[in-house]
Amino acid sequence: MVSLKGQRILIMGGSSGIGFTTARMLIDAGADVTITGRNLEKIETAKAQLGTLAHGAAVDATSTPQLQTFFQEYGRFDHLVICVSGAAGGGAFRTLGLDNLRHGFEAKFWPQVVAAQLSLETLRRDGSITFITSSSAHRALPETAGLAAINGALDAMVPTLAVELRPLRINAVSPGVIVTPWWDRVSEEFRDNFFAQSAAKAPAGRIGQPEDIAQVIVFLIQNTFMTGSIIDCDGGARLC
Repeated sequence: MVSLKGQRILIMGGSSGIGFTTARMLIDAGADVTITGRNLEKIETAKAQLGTLAHGAAVDATSTPQLQTFFQEYGRFDHLVICVSGAAGGGAFRTLGLDNLRHGFEAKFWPQVVAAQLSLETLRRDGSITFITSSSAHRALPETAGLAAINGALDAMVPTLAVELRPLRINAVSPGVIVTPWWDRVSEEFRDNFFAQSAAKAPAGRIGQPEDIAQVIVFLIQNTFMTGSIIDCDGGARLC
């Protein structure tokens, strides 16, 4: 495990949830962390909570020109974590709007891929990129075929990129059901019922917290023998 003291780490999608918690853990480990997100107010609030080793920038990851400008100005850094996500693409396949599925790819797949590619000019040659995908890619759950396609496409790239871009390390974390602001978009009743059902089915007996995923991300950054790996962190839900 390498020391993170003084290393520059960029977390795209770091103003809340998994990204924010990862930033906090990395800062506790001595890293110099920059978080990005669309909403400047949320970025400023997160920075205030994270302390003096935190930096932030408002960047719309779905905008290639904004990403280009950001990476040109950001300069050299050591590790990239891409937590950019969206909500579109779910639903019964028979009635799934294909425009909705395209929007799902535009909100998650393409921003993660574009950010990874643009980072290569300034990312440390033997640093790391960690994608955040989803367990939907590995589970045969009805009404998640679109989500499986989005996250599965990202997962499929990881082993090949690990070989092609070596010694840069490429990994992904595939979370299960995690308590994050992503669930604020559904009703409290639906969320609570879904959480209870998911916890009852999972071998771990509970749903996940952002800390569960953040610990895995920090591990992948620190362990220089990890590359080409997709780590499922879902409480064993994929086994059921």
